[in-house]
Amino acid sequence: MTQTLYEFWTAAAGPGPLEWIAVLTGFACVWLAARESLWNFPVALVSCALYIVVYYRAGLYSDSLLQIMFIALSLYGWYEWLYGGRSKTELPVSRTRRWEWLATLAFVGVFTAGFGYYLSTRTDAALPHWDSFTTAGSLAAQFLLMRKRLENWWLWIVVDLIYVPILWYKQLYPTSVLYALYLGLAVYGYWEWRKSMNKEQVALRNPA
Repeated sequence: MTQTLYEFWTAAAGPGPLEWIAVLTGFACVWLAARESLWNFPVALVSCALYIVVYYRAGLYSDSLLQIMFIALSLYGWYEWLYGGRSKTELPVSRTRRWEWLATLAFVGVFTAGFGYYLSTRTDAALPHWDSFTTAGSLAAQFLLMRKRLENWWLWIVVDLIYVPILWYKQLYPTSVLYALYLGLAVYGYWEWRKSMNKEQVALRNPA
């Protein structure tokens, strides 16, 4: 039993501190985003850079590529949160528009089918279609988060539910646990953003 526990811990800890640092910065990033803190963006840049390596080593090539997209979206989101509101003011929380939902669903469907097929026929990727679906869902959710759309948290909940077993299957145990924690943070983020949006709407209806 002792040997079994030791082997499990060794596998979970990984060959080095890289995944653990990525986990800690990833958790901090999502928590800061849920709090509407601009600090989530520099922390995200560090976490994503580390996960490029972590996912590539695990054969999750789509998720490795996803981190590069996250870096670009984080830079875009940093600017949007600061100057995306009216007259270059701070961007408020708002609802997702109908065209954004339609574009999101179309993107997720096309990307999952197309990139999943490519991965399954041209690479040795593990779980190519599931990997592609979580990648597409994450990109869609991240885009909505960059625009401060409240419903981005709904998409993150769906994506996180799928990521947890995939990452555990790939023996990325710390990251699998991280995504389980992300579920709680996504619920917390939705709750906090909804309160923020309601306060903003009250302030607009009742200007001082």
